[in-house]
Amino acid sequence: MSFVDMLDPLYGLLPEVKSPEVKPVLNKRLLWTGIALVLYFVLGNIMVIGVSEASKAQLGVFEFILASNIGTLLTVGIGPIVLASIILQLLVGAKIIDIDMSDPAQKSKFTSLQKLFAIVLCLVEAVVYSASGFLTPAEGMFPIVVAQIAIGAIILLYLDEVVSKYGIGSGIGLFIAANVSHMVFWRIFNPFGADVLTGGTGALTLGFDVAQGFLFLFMRELSSSGLFQVSVNYMFPILAAVVVFLVVVFAEGIHVNIPITMGRRGTGGRFPVKFLYVSNIPVILAVALFANVQLMSQVVTNAKIPFLGAALSIISQFVTPPTQLMQTLFLEGIPATILNDIFVAIVTLNISGSVGSMMVQAFVYLILLTIACIIFGKFWVEMAGQGPSNVAEQLQDAGMSIPGFRRDPRIIQKVLERYIPPITIMGSAFVGLLAGFADLTGALGSGTGILLTVGIIYRLYEELAKMQLMEMHPLLGKLLG
Repeated sequence: MSFVDMLDPLYGLLPEVKSPEVKPVLNKRLLWTGIALVLYFVLGNIMVIGVSEASKAQLGVFEFILASNIGTLLTVGIGPIVLASIILQLLVGAKIIDIDMSDPAQKSKFTSLQKLFAIVLCLVEAVVYSASGFLTPAEGMFPIVVAQIAIGAIILLYLDEVVSKYGIGSGIGLFIAANVSHMVFWRIFNPFGADVLTGGTGALTLGFDVAQGFLFLFMRELSSSGLFQVSVNYMFPILAAVVVFLVVVFAEGIHVNIPITMGRRGTGGRFPVKFLYVSNIPVILAVALFANVQLMSQVVTNAKIPFLGAALSIISQFVTPPTQLMQTLFLEGIPATILNDIFVAIVTLNISGSVGSMMVQAFVYLILLTIACIIFGKFWVEMAGQGPSNVAEQLQDAGMSIPGFRRDPRIIQKVLERYIPPITIMGSAFVGLLAGFADLTGALGSGTGILLTVGIIYRLYEELAKMQLMEMHPLLGKLLG
């Protein structure tokens, strides 16, 4: 009996969102998605009772991607859900856990195992956040604080399940997009001088000075009056967010068309393989992994474990993007001491805050993020049944074939193997590099957050259009469903 089968009794004890007996119509899906979204914002505004202090300094950049809000019931956000997925994917990929994902029964057990593991991680991460300094529970309130954070994370886990079964798209994607959009909107249109949500300053609160600085953004002669620096500090993140938005929208439209024939008459058609075949999943997994490295580094440092603490501290600084690098280079240019700063950073493995050390940090961050995205992209394609063999079987079942070849899934698979694996690697590397470079600009909502949000909204639009088409043409719905 395998490890997965041994846990069968526990799977039955887990609360479960029952799958709908009949597919919900579009209006009901929109309703359930809206309800989940409202509950998400409610959870994110309920402060944890018994906390004397909450610090966002360490994980501020990752809050956007984890859909979290430290100090509230959403302190850990989607972290446990994503971490459970990462660990189990690695175990299955390494054959430590032997599961045949093509078998519906085993795939169902894998889903139950993932949910069980995610619930365990909800409790573990609640303890870690409360003990590592991100939250400071009042005297005697530690168990109560942990219980509140864990319950909030478990509620979010089931909200994700509700959205997946009754709503539109993925709950994880929905919550990330909602969190990033909320933060971006607040940072731009915040009417207060100090941003009560992020600790920064609203980008439009400086009124005429900022507008004037924006108009003369590239006129260096204004630098003496301070308007140039003001404009860069407050408008550069907005411009960076717009650029990321446009690049992602452009990349979403790039695809390769594979010629196919449909039906016995051989009607010509094309099967599109998108450049972003892996979507934004690799970035979500990679950044969530980086956030957990930061978290473990903090825990080990507080526990005063010398060697491990030093090693994790070095790693954690290189999985954190230097978000002010582009702005600093734009305002100050390249300093004369750049080579010496780079040499010192490489030798000491320490980021001092100089431009040279930030450039080293940025380079390593980009490399690590890209490698992580490629690895997770390849895992995701296989785990989600999007590999060449799975897609070949789907096309064969739909009555499609490659023109000029006999109807055989092995033929289709060989053709798909020329496209899907290379596009998976290129697409994963592209989203990793784009997210990394965007993070260096300090874009509003973080570059990664903007990239994920655009991709998620684009997918939601495609799914909405598909659902609407299926409702208008029931026969087509049966074919696509």
